[in-house]
Amino acid sequence: MTEGSELQLFPLLMGLFGGLALFLYGMDQLSESLKSVAGGRMKGLLSRLTTNRFTAAFSGALVTAVIQSSSITTVLVVGFISAGLMTMVQSVGVIMGANVGTTVTAQIVAFKVTEYALLLVAVGFAVRFFSRRERMRHQGMIVLGLGLIFFGMGVMGDAMDPLRSSPLFIDLMKGMEAPFLGILIGALFTALIQSSSATTGVVIVLAAQGFITLPAGIALAFGANVGTCVTALLASVGKPREARRAAAVHVLFNVLGVMIWLPFIEQLADLVGVLSPSAEHLTGLDRLAAETPRQIANAHTLFNVANTVLFLPLAGVFARTVERLIPERPLPDHAVIRPRYLDMELMRTPSLAVDRARLEVLHMGDRVRVMITQILPAVFDGENEDILEVKAMDEGVDLLHGRIVTYLGRLSQENLSETVSQELLSIMEAANDLEAIGDIIETNLVVQGLERLEEGVTVSQVTQGVLTDFQRMILRGFDLALQAVSQRSREAAEAVVEMKGEVNQMAESASLHEVRRLVADEPQRLAAYTLEVDVLKNLKRIYYFSKRMARGVLAGADARQ
Repeated sequence: MTEGSELQLFPLLMGLFGGLALFLYGMDQLSESLKSVAGGRMKGLLSRLTTNRFTAAFSGALVTAVIQSSSITTVLVVGFISAGLMTMVQSVGVIMGANVGTTVTAQIVAFKVTEYALLLVAVGFAVRFFSRRERMRHQGMIVLGLGLIFFGMGVMGDAMDPLRSSPLFIDLMKGMEAPFLGILIGALFTALIQSSSATTGVVIVLAAQGFITLPAGIALAFGANVGTCVTALLASVGKPREARRAAAVHVLFNVLGVMIWLPFIEQLADLVGVLSPSAEHLTGLDRLAAETPRQIANAHTLFNVANTVLFLPLAGVFARTVERLIPERPLPDHAVIRPRYLDMELMRTPSLAVDRARLEVLHMGDRVRVMITQILPAVFDGENEDILEVKAMDEGVDLLHGRIVTYLGRLSQENLSETVSQELLSIMEAANDLEAIGDIIETNLVVQGLERLEEGVTVSQVTQGVLTDFQRMILRGFDLALQAVSQRSREAAEAVVEMKGEVNQMAESASLHEVRRLVADEPQRLAAYTLEVDVLKNLKRIYYFSKRMARGVLAGADARQ
């Protein structure tokens, strides 16, 4: 290669990769800002519009089209399944619809708008720079991100323009017409940049320069659908079973769709050629450059819509298949406790990250509830190993508490709205209250149970009944408090606070019972009395922390009004 050709190659590569960097950065900013502006509302929409597989597909398409991220939609789906708000069949519909939502990017990119790119950049920057309201600043970044996408397209197109006269490059692009090669290249590129929408955008840029034919563009778009499965699979590694099942649905749907359409690429090209606008006034390379971008965008949309219509009636089959591929594996009681829902990938979408922390608090609360349920039988009648088994459960509670606090601390460093900040504080306080309840059981009630064994104290059946009835009331308050935190339910929180009088009255009744029992003619009556009063006192403390959780929810609800 001569020195002159090297000088021509450098600006070409600089323009190509610089333009690609602008394009990908613009897509990233667009997606993040859309999630910040609309993520919370889209989450609510998704939870409401999943009553059947058809509305689920529609909601998946709409949410993904707005927030420009099928992976975020899938994360939401996993959370809803874990919380019991969505069935596996409904989630299949959402995931299928999400593929349709990703085609919106290709449709936008296919319009000839590169000449307005710098105007969008300027307007978006001005809105972000001069606005003081956080929501307006995010909206400015949406416009700025869109401008960077179009500007990056223009830079790539200008950089590749000299390649029109390169026989070597033209031969390379002709090789893309071999379907398997096009699919392979599209899949590898998508796996590398982690975005099928970005791959389709780059394909449309190539088509706008007249470098690739419609069949080659369709093959590359098919490859993007396969490559995005790699992203889904990598994201599911080490995640809960529901996340792995959602990723498996994504893979099955995309791969089967490509396999079905692979023999019909030419027919699909003919169909979108008829449906798309033509440029009959142009000829040769210019006509190819004018028509192909819109045709590829339409083929991408038609392909994903057709696959969704074809496979949606089989959502139940998809759900059963992934459930067989990734079956339920009940963990033994001694299994290591680890967080289920905390996802660092959601840090840049705080409204969604807070919801994941809320689910983890529910997970922590479920473990504390088991401790509350099992501690009295262990204290009154259990052997040493029964009491120590309850004590060991607190290690899992402490671990989850530490992970939740660390997660929320990391999240607090992000740019949070007032609403999200208040929710974060409420969840942090709830986690602290749950940890305090676990410590009451582990530090106080466990010790009292061990002392009962050491001193040979026996608690009468009548007294056990009185204290067990009080425990049931405390457990009812705890359940309502946990419901208030996990569902942000003002009604449940108010019910916990209103229980105070009933709890005090029942505690007084139990105390009177203990006073009457103090004079009973039984061995070690004083030691038994001390044990029983301490148990009563610690159960009442559990209600105190349940009430604190409920009041935190009420404070958050008042702040949102």
